Amino acid sequence: MADSGEGGGVCCRCCFSFILTSGLTALFMWLSLRTSNPICSIQDIYVPPLNKSENSTYYKIYFDLKLDNENKDKGVYYDALNLTFNYPPTNRTSPIGSLSLPAFYQGHKKNARRKEWVDVTGVPWAEARAAAANGSAVFRVDLATAVRFKIMAWKTKKHKLLLGADVEVDEFGGKKLKKKGVRLKSGCYRARRGPLVVIFSVLGLLLII
Repeated sequence: MADSGEGGGVCCRCCFSFILTSGLTALFMWLSLRTSNPICSIQDIYVPPLNKSENSTYYKIYFDLKLDNENKDKGVYYDALNLTFNYPPTNRTSPIGSLSLPAFYQGHKKNARRKEWVDVTGVPWAEARAAAANGSAVFRVDLATAVRFKIMAWKTKKHKLLLGADVEVDEFGGKKLKKKGVRLKSGCYRARRGPLVVIFSVLGLLLII
């Protein structure tokens, strides 16, 4: 009877060790495989017709788009970057301009800049100049693309990335009002984890606690 009891205890310890090891392994895999969204921001914008000192009729908008991949060991594949500009920001049915930038790959802990001019039409310039004179004219910038992550030798599925922000422009230089970059937000993709990995991760945490 004693031998039977000791055998049962050894079996329980082995089972516990196996579950603990499996849980810790799953937790490590989850921490290794989880991804962070790329950070996209408008670093600069210039609207010549709002430059009070020049009184320009050059109907284009210059922008400087920055994309940061803050993942330590995961690259990002971007589909074409589709940018849309609106004025006023509430007018989403008739964009004043749009531009598509080529797809590209971005290594881990890297950033990329895309500095371009976009043609714009249909802007109520008198209204925009009046708004700028009263503080700032607000333009809407939206970005639509799809991303997938490269984790070691394999790639994740594609996921849509839809985000945007309102950018204030002043009347004196026709440039972005705030010195810091304006981060594009709302609707950013958040990578999904497999349910099995999540279950084992939670199990591992519970065993640790």
